[in-house]
Amino acid sequence: MDSEATLADAREAYARKAWATAYRQLREVGAHHLDAADLHRLGTAAYLVGDRDTAVLAWERAFQLNHDAGRALPAARDAHWIAYVCAVSGNHAVSAGWVARAQRLLEDQPEDVAERGYIAIHGVMRHIFAGEFAPALEALDTVSVIAQRSRDRDLMAFTLSTRGRLLFHLARVPEGLPLLDEAMALVTAGEVNPMLTGEVVCSMIEGCQEVEDFQRIAEWTRALTRWCEEQPELVPFTGACAVHRAQILRWRGSYPEALAELALAHQRYAADGLPPATGLALYERGEVRRVQGDWDAAEVDYDGAVSYGHPAQPGQALLWLARGRTAAAVAALRRVLDEAADPVARAQVLPAAVEVFLAGPDSGAAAAAADELAAIATAFRCTAVSARSAYASGLVHLAQGEAPEALALLRRAWRSWIDLGARYEAAWCRVRIALAYRALGDEDSAVSELGVARRTFTELGAAPAAAEVGRLLGRALPDGLTAREVEVLQLVASGQSNPQIAAALFLSQKTVQRHLSNIFAKTGVTSRTAAAAYAFEHDLA
Repeated sequence: MDSEATLADAREAYARKAWATAYRQLREVGAHHLDAADLHRLGTAAYLVGDRDTAVLAWERAFQLNHDAGRALPAARDAHWIAYVCAVSGNHAVSAGWVARAQRLLEDQPEDVAERGYIAIHGVMRHIFAGEFAPALEALDTVSVIAQRSRDRDLMAFTLSTRGRLLFHLARVPEGLPLLDEAMALVTAGEVNPMLTGEVVCSMIEGCQEVEDFQRIAEWTRALTRWCEEQPELVPFTGACAVHRAQILRWRGSYPEALAELALAHQRYAADGLPPATGLALYERGEVRRVQGDWDAAEVDYDGAVSYGHPAQPGQALLWLARGRTAAAVAALRRVLDEAADPVARAQVLPAAVEVFLAGPDSGAAAAAADELAAIATAFRCTAVSARSAYASGLVHLAQGEAPEALALLRRAWRSWIDLGARYEAAWCRVRIALAYRALGDEDSAVSELGVARRTFTELGAAPAAAEVGRLLGRALPDGLTAREVEVLQLVASGQSNPQIAAALFLSQKTVQRHLSNIFAKTGVTSRTAAAAYAFEHDLA
């Protein structure tokens, strides 16, 4: 074996981000024949193909070589990466040990070396994992100062993205979003370590999901997808990328495509050994199946998410509500709200809580939840959060018999969801708008809105929602007429022929004739003239 030639090939593969090739060739040379720099390459390549054990072993050997040669800064950098991988893998005690070793190595080093910033990152993350966001922000100041003085691009990207997300949790979203934009500019310029690039972009997309900034989510998911596609041998981050694509598809109502992406994410997470992330994929699949009406499968997914360490709420509570388990849904969301301390976590639960509490029925708790969500929406200034707030407040006003106030809020929410391309949410706004019309005595407008909503739900494959709208239409229409049959009846009453009705409703003449037969049977009329008279008598014309 020509080790020098293999090593040269490995370095070339590493430079062009062919991680699996570099990993295989570096291992072929053998760790004991690699210097510290090549061992670092092996560690990085191993991590990026999903072999964390080899990554840690490579960095441990690089650490030893650097340490024995008196190279304190490279050794501290190696210790950082070992600690990072151990923490990601759940080995927090081992991670803490390597952080302590690095800190001792840096005792005699200048205060502004980049390695001090890397080690300080671990303290920041401990605060974040403990939910201590204000202390985490203070600890991040140290990293920020070192990043600026050392001009280390990796530290800059980390501090910008992390500060932005921390500001979200302190209800300072308008301050945080520009920092994420700045971090993304660094990342897309290709100036950041590939391991950190994936972590930073995924973290920022997750942060935007928390505040439902759909525009950034879509834009940055496209960027993440391109980045992953440029590295076909990459394993980490590809699962998260698939989940992010699935979430966008779910928001747009493309449920089968979302399920396909989630299946890919599940496979990728399994290959990368990330149980919590697998829980996220299962939760997202449960959300899709709940909307589709595959409730038994959704329940399995939510339970699976919990088994992997991911919370099942608020989706599971909405599922329980749909299945008539209202008390269980109320109890679950009360518990979750009691546990959720920061505004980001509460904003994700409050919209569902309003619906569940109203079904409770506990209009007081629902009104309080809607008011709190309105305050958060004002602070966040994010379109989707504001839309959820307007919808929630509209539901409360509707339940309290205040139809005009409800109508204004629901229309505002509907316009926002239409602008965002969220057809499912927009259709639910139409349903509630219809109920407001009905409360105001405008039954024709109510039927029209319900008809549009049901068609939308049917097109999306949202069976439970379509059935609920059908129930609302059935209750309002006489003799069991459907919304489509009423549309046909209205055109008959206006004097239109079957061909004209078919053209107006985009139906075949055969379908129109079938609807007319159903109308005659249900209403007991025997002619078009009698059908028209029936329409006028029942205020359907």
